[in-house]
Amino acid sequence: MRIEAYTQVQQLYNAKKVSKTQAKSSAGHSDKLQISGFGRDIQVAKQAVAASQDVREELTASIKSQIQAGTYDVGVDRFADKLMQRYEEMR
Repeated sequence: MRIEAYTQVQQLYNAKKVSKTQAKSSAGHSDKLQISGFGRDIQVAKQAVAASQDVREELTASIKSQIQAGTYDVGVDRFADKLMQRYEEMR
């Protein structure tokens, strides 16, 4: 086996690799990002949700006060009806 031949072949491969990378770098392409109108609407909606409160205090204040006073009563029949309704919706 001749080592000189191997070295010459290796030099040929290395020369081709350099020319390919130089061709790619000289192209000068730039990346652009365009967001559709629908995408902008989704971003606005996400920002609105992030800015809103997690709990609507005007709805939960009366229930909180009833629970603290010990007067909040959940009817067993109403609870069972709601539970069965949810079960039927999930089917």
